Amino acid sequence: MSGIHPFRVLRAKPLWIANGVITGVLALLFTVFYVGANIDPVDHMKNLPVGLVNADKGAAVGGKQMNLGAQISESITKSTVSGDKIDWKVMDEKQLTEELGKGKLYGALVVPADFTSSTVALTGAATPARPTLTVLTNQSAGSVGSGLARTATTQAAESASLQVGNELTAQGGSGQAKLPAAARLLLADPAAVAVKDGHPLDSHSGLGLTAFYYALVLVVCGMLSANVISGQVDHALGYTHNDMGPLRLHRPLIRATRVQTLAISSTLMAALSLLMGTLVMAGAVGLMGMDASHLPLLWLYSVCAIAVTGIGALTLLAVFGTPGMLVVTLVFIGMAVPTANATTPLQALPGFYRFLAEFEPLRQITGGIRAILYYDAQADAGLTRGWVMMAAGLVAAALFGFGVLGWYDRKGLHRIPAETKLETTAAPA
Repeated sequence: MSGIHPFRVLRAKPLWIANGVITGVLALLFTVFYVGANIDPVDHMKNLPVGLVNADKGAAVGGKQMNLGAQISESITKSTVSGDKIDWKVMDEKQLTEELGKGKLYGALVVPADFTSSTVALTGAATPARPTLTVLTNQSAGSVGSGLARTATTQAAESASLQVGNELTAQGGSGQAKLPAAARLLLADPAAVAVKDGHPLDSHSGLGLTAFYYALVLVVCGMLSANVISGQVDHALGYTHNDMGPLRLHRPLIRATRVQTLAISSTLMAALSLLMGTLVMAGAVGLMGMDASHLPLLWLYSVCAIAVTGIGALTLLAVFGTPGMLVVTLVFIGMAVPTANATTPLQALPGFYRFLAEFEPLRQITGGIRAILYYDAQADAGLTRGWVMMAAGLVAAALFGFGVLGWYDRKGLHRIPAETKLETTAAPA
């Protein structure tokens, strides 16, 4: 024993510097990823997809055919008020239902079939009901994105109503003076705006967030399980001690290459993912009552998501060693949550975060879960992308992990404690 008091290590500058740098960088990175991504979604919003449907059949006015719905649609698509923040998708009602049902639109504006006839009727002596422009929301595509789309679409509808009112007032000329005062006010802003849910969800869908939280559970299970499995495999092979409260357990050393160790850990992860995926689905659907359909597919996807995440995390832990857990945390949590396209839509993120979202695992897994839970497991609603990106992630992890670890092994960088290298020389007889 050295006789030095343990607390004297606090005087060592390297201890303070190393830990200060690591914890400081970690705090800064999490701040940048979380706060930076969500600090001003309206300003960063670009090309948010919103549907625009003109179902107006038009009407004959003064011997001429008029279609105010077409005028509104053209005015909205050509307007520069919103700049490039909204990407108006002109479509028919059937296409709108399909696109909302796949989460490809965050909202929509619908001009009804009788819009022109109802609006022109306001110029008569009687005062009929106001025509209605319908704003559709889509919480299943993300509550923040749906809210942004609702605001922009409502503003466009109100602006269009005022524009139509100005045109009708100008066309009416002196005849407008014969109308009651209330009718003249109504004619200046003829259209009412109604907000409806374009793709209603079941009550136990967390307002469109259960897919995100379910996917987050899968990623966290894979990530944390990788840390547990990595430690337990090292203990089983005799490379590390296992502290159980005041007890320290140690097994005899079983020499294994780094490649063999990763293969053992990955096999454990793949097998235990069956258990974890089953329990996650049982807990969410069975115990907590989460609305879900396509349960066999949801179970299979859950198991695969945990396995791929866990094997990816095991690879990073094996390649980077002790700092690997920080890398795993940044990749699967730090950079992943803000770019998951769950709370804030990708179209409302700064460019750097949209770039991260192209390959961050949580975004891909969330898209697949959302397709299963909300969009009847349609392949082009995010499910195909989820499967493809998970397969690509697994291949990348295998190539990177076994490739780097194989190189470590060939260079003789084995994981053998120093004391096992000591050879005992027998005393001469």
